[in-house]
Amino acid sequence: MTNSPTLKEVAQRAGVHVTTASRALNPATSSLVNPATMRRVQAAARELRYQPNAMARGLKTARSMSVGVLLPDLTNPLFPPIVRGIEDVLANSGYTTLIANTDNDLERQRTLFDTLRARQVDGVIIATARRDDNLFAEAHQQGVRMVMVNRRVDQSDIPSVTGDDHDGIAMAVRHLIELGHTRIAHVGGPQHTSTGRTRQRAYRQALDDAGIELDPGLLVTAQEFTEGEGAKATRSMFEAGKRPTAIVAANDMIALGCLDVFSERRLQCPTDISLVGFNDMPFVDRLTPPLSTVHVPHYQIGAEAARMLLDRLANPDLPSKSITLPATLVLRESTAPPRA
Repeated sequence: MTNSPTLKEVAQRAGVHVTTASRALNPATSSLVNPATMRRVQAAARELRYQPNAMARGLKTARSMSVGVLLPDLTNPLFPPIVRGIEDVLANSGYTTLIANTDNDLERQRTLFDTLRARQVDGVIIATARRDDNLFAEAHQQGVRMVMVNRRVDQSDIPSVTGDDHDGIAMAVRHLIELGHTRIAHVGGPQHTSTGRTRQRAYRQALDDAGIELDPGLLVTAQEFTEGEGAKATRSMFEAGKRPTAIVAANDMIALGCLDVFSERRLQCPTDISLVGFNDMPFVDRLTPPLSTVHVPHYQIGAEAARMLLDRLANPDLPSKSITLPATLVLRESTAPPRA
């Protein structure tokens, strides 16, 4: 087996000093190198198929050059664009992303979080947090660099990047009211998450702002953000004799569950009942009917979370901050005025 090419060989091929070659190939220092020189070094590295030694670089900087990402459900189409945003930003700074899937299991979450820390990741981006998550609050107090993405933790100053859950639901409810609906239901998400809680509160507030009294029977809660739990919650509402003319679902997966129940009961959407989802996941424009939903910029959320973490790694004394990115209502064919 031939030996791997060395940094010295790359420098010789490019006609530069080894230090210059090192700077040119390190995303954190490449801006210090003349652009033409950097292109020459990168071309030499490609020709020699040189791979920088991340472990050696980490020893010099006391960093592992890796970041952990905790996801609650890898099969949920919500997360790939978030992860893509995270990876694109981190890769540009020379970091490797380690992805861990908790399957919404608290014990598994603790085990995976401890495993990432044992691997000495430089920081963690967390999409799994519950509102009362002491695991992360305590780690944050201990100095673990972390950023919450898509969710927040109650009574903690852990930095976070989320979409505007409140405004998104408010827009959906106002749209249905403008169409003439007054019996608007909400199939909410789990209330132990900030997303489920905030979206349910926004639904209540939007009805109140419009002077519409809430019928408690039109507010049901799915135990998870899944199609199956969405169907179960929607079914329970119908079985209790409640018949809304429109439903705002806490996310698109729950909306899929609503559509399943409509089909069971031979209800046509939107002729018999209108439906709005939340997240604008990649496939919802191909449903029958195409789903009206709230668009959240998930790629940008991931990218912003990665940038926030890099800032905190570079300057650990930065004050914590939370960023909320705007949501927009995307109207398709699943909403219409109620039947006369």
